[in-house]
Formats: sequence, C-alpha cells, structure tokens
Amino acid sequence: MSEKTRSHGRKSISASLKPRELMTHSPRLAGVWTARLITLFPDAFPGVLGESLTGKALKDGKWQLETTDLRPFGIGKHRNVDDTPAGGGAGMVLRADVLGRAIDQTLRGARGNLPLVYLSPRGRRFDQKMARAWAQCDGVTMLCGRFEGVDQRVLDHYNIQEVSLGDFVLTGGEIAAQAMIDATVRLLPSVLGNAESIEDESHSNGLLEHPQYTRPPEWMGRPIPEVLMSGHHGKIAAWRQAMSEDLTRQRRPDMWDAYQARIRKDG
Repeated sequence: MSEKTRSHGRKSISASLKPRELMTHSPRLAGVWTARLITLFPDAFPGVLGESLTGKALKDGKWQLETTDLRPFGIGKHRNVDDTPAGGGAGMVLRADVLGRAIDQTLRGARGNLPLVYLSPRGRRFDQKMARAWAQCDGVTMLCGRFEGVDQRVLDHYNIQEVSLGDFVLTGGEIAAQAMIDATVRLLPSVLGNAESIEDESHSNGLLEHPQYTRPPEWMGRPIPEVLMSGHHGKIAAWRQAMSEDLTRQRRPDMWDAYQARIRKDG
C-alpha cells in the first residue's frame, strides 16, 4: 500500500503595507536623499531612473527610492481606491480615507525636510530652481494621481504642494515623477561628478545652453564654428554666451525677459 500523498497546504501571500525599497543595499539608509512615491503602479519604478547616472547612484546608495502601493489601502473586497465625484460629473476621484492611510504609512519614521507634493496639471510648473531646492532637502514625497484627481481635503489636511510637469495632461503622475526626480537627483553632490557641467547647462544661469559640437571637424559640408577650434578661451566663452542669449531671446522670450530683469536688478 503506497504512502498517502502529503498535502503541504496552500501558501498564503498578502500585500504588505510597508513601503518598498528599490535597488538599495539596506532599508532606509540614514542621511541619504530619498524619493518616496505613493502610486497605484509601484512597478513603474525605478524605470528609467534605474539606468545611466541616476541608476548607478541609486545602486551606490547615493540616493534611495521607496514606493508605497496605494491598492492595499483600498476599501472592501476589491480594494477600491476611488469613488464618484461629489456633486456629479465624469470620472473618478481618489478617496481621502485611502490616501490618508497611505500617506501616514509612507511618512512613518521619515525625518528631516521632506516636501510633500502632488503631481497635478493645475500645480506650479516644475523648473530648475525647484529641482535645486529639492536637492538641498532630505528627500521628497510624491503622490501620483490618477483618474480625475484626489479629494481636496487630503491636499488641505497635509498641506500638499501641487506641482506640474508642464501645461498638458498625463494619464497619471508616474511619468512626471520620474522626470522631476531625475532632474533633482543629478544635482545631488557626487552624482553627476562634474559641477562645471551643471553650471553650463540650460536653465542653470537663466539662459538656454549654447550649441555643442564634437568630432568630426566637418560633417555633411557643415564645419564646426571656427572660434571653437581657435583655442582662445576668452573668445570661446564670449561666443557661447552670445549664442545662449540669442537662443533664449528667440525660443523663450519669457526666460529672456526674466534674465534681463535680473541683469538690471544686479546692475
């Protein structure tokens, strides 16, 4: 008579409400700039942030990334995170009670200067100045919206700053969050590794960056501007400044007006 097959039972797997650390050597590295994301799509991260310089810096522990999955905080059997808008209307709105629990869990144990922002098309437009300010903080916590937005009471209760990537609408905040984190992380000390490069790039001094060239000296009948081959650093600097001013004046009159106003004030 053969031995009766033993049943090992059914393995139980449940969602964890603990924020997930991504690509870090140890949980919550002390004193490390941290991006915390509250999202319905935690698998969207690190995404492109795991590549190139930001990815290497993430693996090296120069910054860290945590995600909080919004779904486990949902209500009922189906873990609903949204409901119909009060007063009627199209679409769905993320619930205040769901978001409140997710935010509280995400911020538990967090210390320091940590801006709390909601990625929203009606927010203040993100720019290089904001990236520099965030880089000087201890990290940033981002709420990635979906559907028609979030319950206004959450924004009011937690004093959340609304920030927009630009004057257009995305299906959610995840793409915007990655762009803003990338712009911020590259400004952290030791991440980019070339302070001069940061100072010369677009927006850093209020102007668009001048054109760049490299080998070969001539391509498709187009030579590199002669001044760049002269070896005269003063003339090269003057040419680059003039080109930056011309490009900014032509393409971004708003930036040019702000630059001119700053020059008048400083002068």
